[in-house]
Amino acid sequence: MKLTKTSARLALAPLAAFALLGVAHASPAPAAQTPMANAMAKAKTAIATFAGGCFWTMERAFDGVPGVVSAVSGYTGGHEKNPSYEEVSAGSTGHAEAVQVTYDPAKISYAKLLDIYWHDIDPSQVDGQACDTGTQYRSAIFAQDATQMKQAQAYKDTLQKSGAFNKKIAVEIDPASTFYPAEAYHQDFARTHAQHYEQYRVGCGRDRLLKTVWGASAPPSVPAI
Repeated sequence: MKLTKTSARLALAPLAAFALLGVAHASPAPAAQTPMANAMAKAKTAIATFAGGCFWTMERAFDGVPGVVSAVSGYTGGHEKNPSYEEVSAGSTGHAEAVQVTYDPAKISYAKLLDIYWHDIDPSQVDGQACDTGTQYRSAIFAQDATQMKQAQAYKDTLQKSGAFNKKIAVEIDPASTFYPAEAYHQDFARTHAQHYEQYRVGCGRDRLLKTVWGASAPPSVPAI
């Protein structure tokens, strides 16, 4: 039976409920972060924000990459303040599940991050990736400044002109907006709940999709961490 993110979440309901209870009664959820504020607070680091289906998978793509300081799952690109997972999942807030990557530009370039991102999605799939569909799972690059915007657009244009895709590239490129970290139980999910994540990812067909799209240059299949 194909395991979607929704069914995986239902299977984790007791765990999620416990985690949410802990968040509610032990420690507050992380505060909303503005990309530029983070950049100013960490002068030697920079921020990159990507959306491409399930944020568990987007976070996994960047976690542990040399030069990446952190990868945080969250929500961005919507019109509601402090959205919850349930609200975003319902598609009512306009947000996309995304990952905010803090990185050291002296160790890894934004161009390299773009390369990792594009190879972890099907650029031609509209509003989703693999079995996760809806605007909340849309693929988008949220540029922090004009330089990122230019590089992201250049990569997209190159892919489109290459003829490698029979369909129009569906990835949106938008200015960054407020990023809201997701609930604590979503963070580092691929590592802390490896079995559940593997069941979800295999059932969703993400790796099969990426191999079809990218062939030998597709990222490693699970389990890899």
